[in-house]
Amino acid sequence: MIRFSHVHKTFARTGAALADVSFQVNKGEFVFITGPSGAGKSTILRLCFFDERPSQGEVKVYGISSATYRPADVPRLRRRLGIIFQDFRLLEDRTVESNVAFALEVTGTPAAQIGPRVARLLTQVGLAAKATALPNELSGGEQQRVAIARALANDPVALVADEPTGNLDERATRGIFQLFRDINASGTAVLMATHDLDLVRRSGCRTIEVNRGQVVFDSASDGGFRPSGPMTAVEDDE
Repeated sequence: MIRFSHVHKTFARTGAALADVSFQVNKGEFVFITGPSGAGKSTILRLCFFDERPSQGEVKVYGISSATYRPADVPRLRRRLGIIFQDFRLLEDRTVESNVAFALEVTGTPAAQIGPRVARLLTQVGLAAKATALPNELSGGEQQRVAIARALANDPVALVADEPTGNLDERATRGIFQLFRDINASGTAVLMATHDLDLVRRSGCRTIEVNRGQVVFDSASDGGFRPSGPMTAVEDDE
């Protein structure tokens, strides 16, 4: 489903960000990417949706290879991935329902289908009562739920989430994580970068730890989550 094969990434300004990274995320998996700030987590996620291209090696997502893809392949790939960021990236002048509808409008969904689908998505994330609110009228957790609904708009087969609870308090974090677990239980794969090791430990999910641009631990092959000691980071344009 998502496969990294001996991936290296070097930035002109900051140097090596990833070095010989290999792993695979299978259909329906829930996988955490952990590590310190600057370890390479965000670079891995950007490579997943082809916002970056490897300097060496190959990233293959749903049959599309970083080595051979055409520009026209990227929008098709991103319609199959739901992408969620720490800072929500909502349109501040649009209501909750308009933010979610926008993701459908830009992919050419027939107008008659948009309203019912938006209503279903907002119910799924627990925000049906906030459909006409503006983002600045919502809490941080509610804003992230809007972002998740938007990411789900085109029925993706996987969600790629970069520190989605990084700006949230503990209670909101628990709610968002449970929402991700529910989405995953319905068959959608989740690849989530996070600093929250307590969340990771409690989850029992597969964990890939990145340090200094390398995969230093993968619970799928190493037999279980290992708490991290002090880690030294390198810059990777995160």
